[in-house]
Amino acid sequence: MGEVNNNIVWHETKVNRENREKLLDQKGVVLWFTGLSGSGKSTVATALEKRLNEKGKLTYILDGDNIRHGLSANLGFSDEDRVENIRRIGEVSKLFVDTGVITIVTFISPFRAERAKIRELLGKDFIEVYIDCPIEVCEERDPKGIYKKARNGEIKNFTGIDSSYEAPLDPEITLQTYLKSIDDCADQVISYLEKRG
Repeated sequence: MGEVNNNIVWHETKVNRENREKLLDQKGVVLWFTGLSGSGKSTVATALEKRLNEKGKLTYILDGDNIRHGLSANLGFSDEDRVENIRRIGEVSKLFVDTGVITIVTFISPFRAERAKIRELLGKDFIEVYIDCPIEVCEERDPKGIYKKARNGEIKNFTGIDSSYEAPLDPEITLQTYLKSIDDCADQVISYLEKRG
């Protein structure tokens, strides 16, 4: 990217993460949903956010498509642009966690190496949630009609078709949206969070 500016110094504030988490009566964390397009990331995330909101928890969904309308509007879908997109959302997620927000990130994020960098950036605050769904089921669902376009050659570099997806090797949570209901998947995440405290 750009050159490092050695004249920039981190500004410390009087209110820290601990103060914010105490105010919210919760701990900041990132639930990083990864999986193919059509696997159910956004659907499960929306159901989960609603359930957490009903429990009095402050949440925010950082959705892959929504982020490309603003923060990453200047990026395409080459491997390099995908890497930059994930780097940006990782940094934004870190800021959200510092505010004490339960942050739900729904990005295909196809590359293990990039997810590993986000895990390193966030440490114990990173929870990888693999939305496990066979590509055949995703194509059958095809909520946005994009698999059909990708198969017809209208969309290039489409994950799962002509761009690879590297499934997580050891995610904290695996949700099989082709076997379980959306509510059951949301319950599975809530159960994990409750056990974790």
